[in-house]
Amino acid sequence: MSPAQPVAELLEAAARPFEDARAMPPSVYTSPEFLARELDTIFSKEWICVGRSSGLATAGDYLTYELAGQPVMVLRDKEGELRAFSNVCLHRMSTLLEGTGNRRAIVCPYHAWTYGLDGHLRGAPFMAQTTGFCKDDYVLPSIRCEEWLGWIYITLDKDRPSVAATLRPLEAMIAQYQMENYVECFRETHLWDTNWKVLAENFMESYHLPVCHADTVGGHSKLEEMECPPGLAAFNYHWITKEASLPIGNAHPDNTRLEGRWRKTTALLALYPSHLITLTPGYFWYLSLHPKGTGQVAMVFGGGLSPEFMADPRAGEYVATLKNLLDEVNVEDRGCTEKVFRGMNAGVACAGHLSYLERPIYDFMHYIADRATGFDRSFALAAE
Repeated sequence: MSPAQPVAELLEAAARPFEDARAMPPSVYTSPEFLARELDTIFSKEWICVGRSSGLATAGDYLTYELAGQPVMVLRDKEGELRAFSNVCLHRMSTLLEGTGNRRAIVCPYHAWTYGLDGHLRGAPFMAQTTGFCKDDYVLPSIRCEEWLGWIYITLDKDRPSVAATLRPLEAMIAQYQMENYVECFRETHLWDTNWKVLAENFMESYHLPVCHADTVGGHSKLEEMECPPGLAAFNYHWITKEASLPIGNAHPDNTRLEGRWRKTTALLALYPSHLITLTPGYFWYLSLHPKGTGQVAMVFGGGLSPEFMADPRAGEYVATLKNLLDEVNVEDRGCTEKVFRGMNAGVACAGHLSYLERPIYDFMHYIADRATGFDRSFALAAE
């Protein structure tokens, strides 16, 4: 495949009006050259969500993440601030931390060089006789890190506008939920055998719910109840207003923040490039995606409850019910999205027309075309 083929095919698809829209062509998902372009123009520049700030509640709590080839650690320092650093030792370049946990100091597993929670080198065994060595010269490089409505974001781009500025229109749209007060109850990492965009698109549209999720939430999903308006520059969204199948899907009786239809309305949010949130009056769950090659995606998966349900005596039961349901939903989604990627690799595979319920996928295609190829999205920006 020519490296230019995915770009040309994507631009052709993006130029179609929504009424005659087709999905992105298979080459955009299967081409290693196009993935390299995405890593360079998207993941090395955009804000990427790594979890909830409540997951790093006390000094020394940390998580690790690999962003566009850069190992990163995010931690709560002794002053209670969230900070992110390069997760690479300044001595022989071993990675420093793995997974999640709590540390009073950061100790390299190779030679025990030790850094404080502020990134400054505190100790280096057997270095006193090395001419020119000065402990004060060694400070882990900082990575930009911001908190927005309880989410932690990082970026490698020193000039990227703030998360709050980028997502200000969304913040106004969902203010009534007060998402910043929702409590994360579980966070996991997974690796699925599909393309990151396939999984992102799967989350963005509810057209697949009655079929892919027939054994779980599909029977409660009425497609005629869904609103799929055009997206904005940094995100797309759609709404579902219904009587939820789970008690935690609607507002708790003690919830005085939400009124009228908002007490039964779920927001499905896709924050570009890869932060995906289902926000209900009683609970939330999310994915944050990063490509690991064209055919694998690393996924942070988490969820939790609104403050009213967390304060309920049955909170433990509600969390268990939510987790069990989402585990079943993930099994179904994994099967569907891995089948889609296998099909995309067939020589005769081609993209078909989109349903009006897949408007978010159309907007996501324009975002990818904009970032990766310079496609003009001025028509979408004018709607803001």
